[in-house]
Amino acid sequence: MEFLMILSITLLVSIFFAFLLFNKKPKNLPPGQMGWPYIGESLEFGKSGLKGEPEKFIYDRIAKFSSQVFKTSLLLQPTVVVCGPAANKFLFSNENKLVQVWFPDAVKKILPTTAQTSSYVESKRLRLMLPNFLKPEALVAYISMMDSIAETHFASGWEGKKEVTVFPLTKRYTFLVACKVFLSIDDPEHVATFADPFEVLAAGLNTIPIDLPGTPFRRSIKAANELRKRLVHIIKQRKIDLEENKASPTQDVLSHMLSVTDENGQPMTEIYIADKIIALLIAGHDTASAVLTCTLKFLSQLPHIYNEVLKEQMEIAESKKPGELLNWDDLQKMKYTWNVANESMRLAPPSRGTFREAITNFDFSGFSIPKGWKLLWSSHSTHWNSEYFPDPKKFDPTRFEGKGPAPYTFVPFGGGPRMCPGKEYARLEILVFLHHVIKRFSWEQLIHDEKIIVNPMSVPEKGFPARLIPHKA
Repeated sequence: MEFLMILSITLLVSIFFAFLLFNKKPKNLPPGQMGWPYIGESLEFGKSGLKGEPEKFIYDRIAKFSSQVFKTSLLLQPTVVVCGPAANKFLFSNENKLVQVWFPDAVKKILPTTAQTSSYVESKRLRLMLPNFLKPEALVAYISMMDSIAETHFASGWEGKKEVTVFPLTKRYTFLVACKVFLSIDDPEHVATFADPFEVLAAGLNTIPIDLPGTPFRRSIKAANELRKRLVHIIKQRKIDLEENKASPTQDVLSHMLSVTDENGQPMTEIYIADKIIALLIAGHDTASAVLTCTLKFLSQLPHIYNEVLKEQMEIAESKKPGELLNWDDLQKMKYTWNVANESMRLAPPSRGTFREAITNFDFSGFSIPKGWKLLWSSHSTHWNSEYFPDPKKFDPTRFEGKGPAPYTFVPFGGGPRMCPGKEYARLEILVFLHHVIKRFSWEQLIHDEKIIVNPMSVPEKGFPARLIPHKA
């Protein structure tokens, strides 16, 4: 009996000290509020994007706490939001030193191989897989492929139409390009069978992972399983084709993945490759399609800028022989068009920021950041700031002439070691599409008060329905 009493007291004391240890609050945390229990301020964060006011969540708290660094709770995690170019530079330059990329729990459960290794190892693996397909000579070869896909896409989806909804069409184009680059699939009907499950899957990636019937998360899990099964079938067939020399190890990303080993010298599993292909297909088309849709929306409101883009694109179109495809030199001439796309990304960043995780305790801007806390950098904190972009709500492509914006103020693709490796791929894809749409049409928006919302990317609320006006022959 005495032994049991001593044991009970020992356990209670241990539990008490464990409670003190795990609930000990670090000193000098950034100012801020953690919001509601469990959900924190996730609802306010999401609502600000859905209302077309993604910057409001950031700037309201900067004003309230008189600090560009503040604490909150997002996606069920204690989070520090850091704003401004100094914060961007600090996070980007301390990748895998003080911080590492962090994926929300929904992503880890929908694509479970992301949770099997550290984010550092995942990042390193991905960058070993991609360089052959993102180096300059590979990108040059993509231009003619993108041009051919765009030609077919506009012939089937745009020409002869009086009205279109732009966002689904831009997604169709960028998805066609991604399937060709990553899987060598170029049959539009085959690609279309992947599109709907991908939409369902992507919708669940940034949700709270509530696994109940009817929730976006449950639907996303189901879609991921379906896609994974179909991709494994493609992977098995590609293995056979490689063994029989019917496919080349360098023909696309899938063949390359099947031909390389991981850091331990082992081939990657079929499930791992399937998850990586899913992630690449999402990254390879979602961002560019959002940028394209927003750019076309801005151009519909700014005829003087549209006319300058039209002039640049028609000079290139008129220099081409019948049937001649676009090439690298043509895209280098599209300087004003790319400035327009950049200004669109400044006003409507494809991502409002991404998360990092503190891998050690450290101080930033005079505040303590505890190990394990998440950090969110904000593109709107610089893109919409008059200190870095005078008259920030004005659409002005000339901001990108000469040296362009100050370092770490324009960050649609992130920065540092984690800068989007597909940045140049996206540039080519965007310019090829804009060339085709501009040389064919002008357009008018059908919903004049349509907002650009964040869900989770910046897109027009209704997908930008537009009336097409073909150029006169």
